Amino acid sequence: MPRPPSPPEDDAANDTALARLFARPYRLMRPAEWTVPFLFASPHSGRCYPDSLLERSRLDATMLRRSEDAFVDELFSGALEQGAPLLAAEFPRAYLDANRGITELDAGMFGGRLSVPVDAPSPRVSAGLGVIPRIVRDGAEIYRDKLKPLEADERLTRLYQPYHDALANLIEETHARFGVAALIDCHSMPSALGAPDIVLGDRYGASAAPVLTAAAEEAFTANGFGVARNTPYAGGHTTVQYGRTGDGIHALQIEINRGLYLDEEKIAKKPGFESVKMRITRALTRLTRLSPSLLRPSSISEAAE
Repeated sequence: MPRPPSPPEDDAANDTALARLFARPYRLMRPAEWTVPFLFASPHSGRCYPDSLLERSRLDATMLRRSEDAFVDELFSGALEQGAPLLAAEFPRAYLDANRGITELDAGMFGGRLSVPVDAPSPRVSAGLGVIPRIVRDGAEIYRDKLKPLEADERLTRLYQPYHDALANLIEETHARFGVAALIDCHSMPSALGAPDIVLGDRYGASAAPVLTAAAEEAFTANGFGVARNTPYAGGHTTVQYGRTGDGIHALQIEINRGLYLDEEKIAKKPGFESVKMRITRALTRLTRLSPSLLRPSSISEAAE
């Protein structure tokens, strides 16, 4: 992916939270023993909000958090017990969305010419949901004023790129260890009337082998979750970027309904949080038992014939 130029390093001088993010954009948690060809990622559960964001936003701290996949890193932390690593972004989604392409920028948000590449506006960018978001849930505008172009450089170079470098390296390490790799990208979705408990997104079979998606559906169904595939979420940038089934590298997005575990107005855990987490851990136990041989390109080709 294209890399933006390195920016000056003085913008975090008076922002303790931002300095902390620049020093550690993500957490990489490794199991005591890595035994399965799975790796888990949580790009939207970061909850370290820069002081500068809070000062310049039209919204209060709770409103900003409504775009966050709150506590998803905790819900899926049972991956470590199954012998798989977990990567979690520390920066919040309202500040930078790691599940977007690096060039999905809204140039109109900035008070000057950007020095980083910018794609033609996509529907997501036009809606305010680019790599640097303009809005949070329910369409609420984040900023009072335009941002400095330097901020795009800083966020992409010092937060986005390190996260994706770590993810790419982890996928490569998984593949080198096991001959295949199954990336599970972990998210949450707003509750809505009729929404399923879980949505599995594999880009309609383009980013993950059918056997992996079927195994995930079986695992969550067996633990009492209602499961849908690809509707309304078929997978974001992460599945597009990393899912290469022909190389034995699979990327499956999992969305969990926030209504199961979260007070969505207060951004607080519901009393049943630990029970939902336990059920997810049991589902991951079943899922990670999938034989690596079934994820090899030769096995996928045979299954398709």
